[in-house]
Amino acid sequence: MTRQEEYLDEKGLIYPPRSYNLKNHMMDHYSDQARERIKKLEALKQEGFEPYPNDFKPTHLAGEIQKNYASHDREALEKHPVKVAVSGRMKGFRSFGKAAFIQLRDRSGDIQAYVAKDALGEKEYAFFKDFVDVGDIVGIEGQLFRTKTNELTVKAASFRLLSKCLHPLPEKWHGLTDVEARYRQRYLDLIVNPGVGKVFRARSRLIQEMRQFFLDYDYLEVETPMMQPIAGGALARPFVTRHHTLDMDLYLRIAPELYLKRLVVGGMERVFEINRNFRNEGISTQHNPEFTMIEFYQAYATYEDLMLLTEELLNRLAKEVLGHEEIVYQDAKISLKRPFQRFTFDEAILKFTDLKKGDLKDVTRLQNFLQSKKIDLPIQKESGHLKQTVFDHCVEEKLVQPTFILQYPLSVSPLSRKNDQDPARVDRFELFIYGREIANAFSELNDPFDQRERFLAQEAERKGGDQESHEMDEDYVRALEYGMPPTAGEGIGVDRLVMLFTNAASIRDVILFPQLRKS
Repeated sequence: MTRQEEYLDEKGLIYPPRSYNLKNHMMDHYSDQARERIKKLEALKQEGFEPYPNDFKPTHLAGEIQKNYASHDREALEKHPVKVAVSGRMKGFRSFGKAAFIQLRDRSGDIQAYVAKDALGEKEYAFFKDFVDVGDIVGIEGQLFRTKTNELTVKAASFRLLSKCLHPLPEKWHGLTDVEARYRQRYLDLIVNPGVGKVFRARSRLIQEMRQFFLDYDYLEVETPMMQPIAGGALARPFVTRHHTLDMDLYLRIAPELYLKRLVVGGMERVFEINRNFRNEGISTQHNPEFTMIEFYQAYATYEDLMLLTEELLNRLAKEVLGHEEIVYQDAKISLKRPFQRFTFDEAILKFTDLKKGDLKDVTRLQNFLQSKKIDLPIQKESGHLKQTVFDHCVEEKLVQPTFILQYPLSVSPLSRKNDQDPARVDRFELFIYGREIANAFSELNDPFDQRERFLAQEAERKGGDQESHEMDEDYVRALEYGMPPTAGEGIGVDRLVMLFTNAASIRDVILFPQLRKS
């Protein structure tokens, strides 16, 4: 006999009555409907009933039942009875006096249950009617059957309240539509908007497939520090924290790059990490200060090798996660079929703006062009930074189909290897899809003297006011002095990739708990 039955049959109480003062719970904070639910909870507790038990064990998932018994008709289920125990959140019910149909949802999907007085008994059915509300977590044991409309249903032989929902769920037809409320109360968003859960299951699947891809290519998954004494590996403003015992400032990492390359120096020739980065920058539909990236490094490879690898990775992800090579994102059909189109950095600027080849080395003409477009000039007013500004504002948004942009200016690529034919450029690419940077990669700089000079140049820029310039990292230079093999490395923004694969307009739609202002 269950505790619920013992209470209902008035045969004595297992638990002593508990004092439960509603005033202690700031009742003014609650809606009228919530207060009614809390009164039900108080009544249960005062009678000694445990409304939050932990001894119900489901035997089946809703989705498994729907799949495994889809072909079983009414006669088959009557001839070969199937007993199940299911649990989940009660999403709705339709009452018919002495019986009710309820909709139950677990992690796998929905299943209907039929709760009737003649099957449960008068007292247990009265408990259901009096104390259970939409939103409660319940457990049901019973037998499968098909209704007159042929819907697969659990006929309840017993019913348990497992957890009381104290707030009414948002109205069925409109759901939780306030965007800010959805992000702040992601738990409620997941409860009432089924499509949200699908997005995050797709995210999980994509990351699993990505991880398996690199394992298949003999990469080793590693973990590197989240708190670093020097904010290195990218040009970005870091978050600063304080370690009191060591009496020193530390930085939440902006990238794992320099640590991963230290591992390549140490003989780990193929490494990758999927983890968080933190950048103290603006928040938008494409930027969250805490975001997920995969970075990977391969010895004896070039950036051209990684372009082929990246094409294969995205093509495989599309096939495995979506089942096809094409994505419909917002207003565009995007093909992930190989090969992707390629332009050099300068070619892209010439193709998508009215600048001429001679303009690209003329600082004055580049400044005039930006000013004519009412675009703020960068702090560093040399051709590389000026062209980067032109690219960011006038070219990037036009790269809808997957496009590799190659051979960036040296001045904006402090960790990349110089191009053998043109030392003013580096062996680097970025991948853009739908006008957004998805990946950044380059043949790594492994000359310790060249690297030191670039760090010194970055320090000078930093003293000139550019807080995103790279700091000197003496230990990293020392690591290079021990010898790093020819290496190529890449970082891919996981959040933006998930946006593409799930047709999400905002990065906040693919991060379970995005950063928001205090409410």
